[in-house]
Amino acid sequence: MNLPNDAILHDIFKLETIAVIGCSTNPTKAAHNIPKYMYEQGYNVIPVNPHTTENIFGQVTYDSLAEVPVEIDMVNVFRPSSEVPTVIDTVLDRNDSNIIWMQLGISHLEAAKLAEFHGRIVIQDECLMVEHRRVMGI
Repeated sequence: MNLPNDAILHDIFKLETIAVIGCSTNPTKAAHNIPKYMYEQGYNVIPVNPHTTENIFGQVTYDSLAEVPVEIDMVNVFRPSSEVPTVIDTVLDRNDSNIIWMQLGISHLEAAKLAEFHGRIVIQDECLMVEHRRVMGI
């Protein structure tokens, strides 16, 4: 559950589709700016937020991960740590995303262990944008 080495991170950043649970319409929040950065880097960012019907970055916003109709490579989590077990269950139900990335301040040891047991790579308490910039030399 430590941050993978840079070679693995580099491979992770070759993936294309990122579902962002808790993606925000508010441009003052990290839950907006970090997914926006990834979108601007060419990733297919899929917002998941049941509290808005607004499109984010011109993308349809889904109420839940279960509703996303395309294959997902990574799930980026912007929800409180207490909600992580539910998020992990939803990811495991989908059977497509192999990467679960929890943003700074978000972690849940037991849920992460469950996801890893099911073959997922779990990154906790790390900023996706910071690591992307560092590893990709941006």
